[in-house]
Amino acid sequence: MSLPLDTTTHITAPHTRAVVEELLRRIGAGDPERIAELYAEHGDWKLDWPEAEHGRTATPWIRHRSTRADAAAHYRELAAHHVPGQAATEIERLLVDGADAVVLGEIRQTARSTGRAYRARFALHLTVENGLVTRHHVYEDSLAVAQAFAPDAPAGDA
Repeated sequence: MSLPLDTTTHITAPHTRAVVEELLRRIGAGDPERIAELYAEHGDWKLDWPEAEHGRTATPWIRHRSTRADAAAHYRELAAHHVPGQAATEIERLLVDGADAVVLGEIRQTARSTGRAYRARFALHLTVENGLVTRHHVYEDSLAVAQAFAPDAPAGDA
């Protein structure tokens, strides 16, 4: 059985990769407004956390979003709740298929409210259309994040 050749994959994959690589550079630089410029005005942003956990006061950045302004707010809130200079992200793989990309890696952060360091594995599914990110779905070790921010949790392995 032969599958038809999808010429859009060959055209869009390098463009998708370039946009995602630029997004990752901007995230690393930490300027929420510059990061948000790469998101579409309206998009599909989801995080893999139980719905009941969204909007928790200790982790307010963990919630679904839908606009470019929401994207900027996400990165501002994320920075505000972590200790500056005590963060690192290791990107292990960037897989691209047409307009879709998957980023695999690990984040290392320190919760500002508790001083607890944590590591969390993640997968990030992005879709790029017309040079902008239209889908941002995050799958991460939410238990590690929750434990780092829980006021009564024992210190974990960082």
